[in-house]
Amino acid sequence: MDEPDPTPPSSYRKRLVDNLLDVAVSQLPAVSLVGPRACGKTTTAARHAATVVRLNRDAEAAAFRADPDAALRRLTEPVLLDEWQEVPGVLAAVKRAVDENSRPHRFILTGSVSSEVAANTWPGTGRITRIPMSTMAVRETDHSTNSPLTVDRLATGDLSTLVPAAGDSLNLGDYVDLAVRGGFPDPVLHRNEAGRRLWLTSYLDELIHHDAALLREGIDAGRLASYVEAIAINNAGVVDDSTILDHVRIDRRTAQAYWRLLENLFIAEAVPAWWSSRLTRLVALKKRYLTDTSLMVAALRLSTADIMRDGNLLGRIIDAFVAMQIRPELAVSERRPRLYHLRDKGGRHEIDLVLEYGGGKIAAIEIKATAAPSRHDARHLAWLREELGDRFVAGLVLHTGPQAFELGDRIVAAPISTLWA
Repeated sequence: MDEPDPTPPSSYRKRLVDNLLDVAVSQLPAVSLVGPRACGKTTTAARHAATVVRLNRDAEAAAFRADPDAALRRLTEPVLLDEWQEVPGVLAAVKRAVDENSRPHRFILTGSVSSEVAANTWPGTGRITRIPMSTMAVRETDHSTNSPLTVDRLATGDLSTLVPAAGDSLNLGDYVDLAVRGGFPDPVLHRNEAGRRLWLTSYLDELIHHDAALLREGIDAGRLASYVEAIAINNAGVVDDSTILDHVRIDRRTAQAYWRLLENLFIAEAVPAWWSSRLTRLVALKKRYLTDTSLMVAALRLSTADIMRDGNLLGRIIDAFVAMQIRPELAVSERRPRLYHLRDKGGRHEIDLVLEYGGGKIAAIEIKATAAPSRHDARHLAWLREELGDRFVAGLVLHTGPQAFELGDRIVAAPISTLWA
């Protein structure tokens, strides 16, 4: 058993989830911090723990495999149970401990596999509170976690707050560089370009050959690697399984199983289509993302130069990069917006991201790999505004140029750096 991570406070990069985790641990008996492997869960959770148990280490896991209830009783609380999926019986032991005494500040669990699919688990409803954690957004790497969340600023309808980050004069290539870098803390904070490339290649290989096998025995690693590559090619795309089937040469059932596997490892996410009874001709297909842009880069073996030469890849990675900045805000915003995309069946109207707030209020985001967006780039936002009336609170065209300016009633254009301003 370890003492909490000795990371000096001065070197710790505060995460958006920190404040929410503070509240959850102080008020609830057990909290589960879930997200992709190596996104920083252990480092963040250890700051709240008196004891850290790393269950991916055989020496520490042995007692929990033998008698998890007895092992828990010996530890000074709050206890961090890191990588719980390595000893799935730990979850049932936490349940029994919470049933016996539901005082707060007892257990923190971190894991890189969804508890819903691990063997011998139980429903933690009412006992364990689940908090999702993403890889690092730019506002976290740049120490700007105290600035207002973009999703909250949009909800107010006060678009005057949507201004570029102070001192930032980023261009398209700079944003692609940030997307290529990604958000995994170790390679972002501690490695140079060559080191990041090696780290990400190893990460993806380990994910396919080890982590996937935890959830699906006998999986064909070669076909799964091809499937991940197909998802990467179609990143930020609205695609059905048939598109993927042609590339990987697998059947629909296998494709669906592979997709669920990636979701359960927290490296893929499907953004649902937005629906309204007033707009009946909307496409129901989900929009698929790899949750960190560096995974797209690693799977396709790309460089910034490769992406800059390919308009299709360029649009996809900029879209996915913006979604990567928005994703960690959703879990911590008190407004708890839901994220969607919008496309109609005729292809006449398409909006990259739609945020739905309580009361049916809507904010919408278009993402453009251009430095000089025009009213034409905001036409789908204007259409949605006219359809929804007062329900439409804000429209935002994010672009790669330096200026923020109005494009119409309740619609502004702003640099992508607005997301961490």
